[in-house]
Amino acid sequence: MKQHPYRKGFQAPGQPPHGRKVTVSESNTLLPFLFDLLKEQSKTSVKALLAHNQIAVNGIYTTQFDTPLEPGDEVFISHDRSRRVTFNNPLLNIIWEDDFVIVVNKREGLLSVSTQKVHERTAFHILADYLKRKDPRNKLFVLHRLDRDTSGLMMFAKTRAVQEKMQSNWNEMITERTYVAVVEGRPERDSDIITTQLKENAEARVYVVAEGGKDAITRYRVLRSNGTYSLLELNLETGRKNQIRAQMEYIGHPIAGDFKYGAETSPAGRVMLHAQKLYFIHPETGEEMKFDTRIPDAFKAIAGKINS
Repeated sequence: MKQHPYRKGFQAPGQPPHGRKVTVSESNTLLPFLFDLLKEQSKTSVKALLAHNQIAVNGIYTTQFDTPLEPGDEVFISHDRSRRVTFNNPLLNIIWEDDFVIVVNKREGLLSVSTQKVHERTAFHILADYLKRKDPRNKLFVLHRLDRDTSGLMMFAKTRAVQEKMQSNWNEMITERTYVAVVEGRPERDSDIITTQLKENAEARVYVVAEGGKDAITRYRVLRSNGTYSLLELNLETGRKNQIRAQMEYIGHPIAGDFKYGAETSPAGRVMLHAQKLYFIHPETGEEMKFDTRIPDAFKAIAGKINS
């Protein structure tokens, strides 16, 4: 079972067998961890290991000195200085990659896939370019999408067979998709199930209808609230377009910053919706993979104190 985006994972494709592997025992960031681990080496030589892409965290090579480390993570120090393709992008972090899937943490403001107006500034294009640099034969395939203004976890397939297998068995293979959101006001109930039908109009706006739409089911619970704003955890039982945004507007508590769906305020300067958890059955191994991200600090701060 795989838990947390920075937990140990598959050996990175092509990872050399010669090197040193160390399990992290306490929270840290990568460069201070390496300085402490490699005390016999100069700081310049330790930095050179990063610069030459000889450090992997949980099977993924990185040159980022501030990569977060948690207990149980595995740091691999390679003795090989052969050239590898690195991935560094301020809008996107790869948190898992193997020969079949890529799981990423997307920042708000980045499109998942191309539109008629935007082709290159998308998660798909950024990742596809990275894979092509590794091997021109590599391809990338869409599995699902996140809205431009939503941050958090999403995944892509690396083969057509994986895409077809996962999309044709999506409800069985995706075991949990959980979001967090800051909404205006406080829902009357601390937890509830929202069951509606949704339709989309010509302006691509989704709305609730009494009948004739697609079933949409969301479970939520209040994590924090100060009355003005509430931090909710939302678990999707269906995956309709803009489901959470439309349903929050429908119950009278739109997501903060989401002016398209009824918000009146924007305390963080963004739509305050984040895909926090993504659990799925691995299409090749059959193992349940569990990835979690931190709730954004601004979400917790704006929603105020923890409920008693």
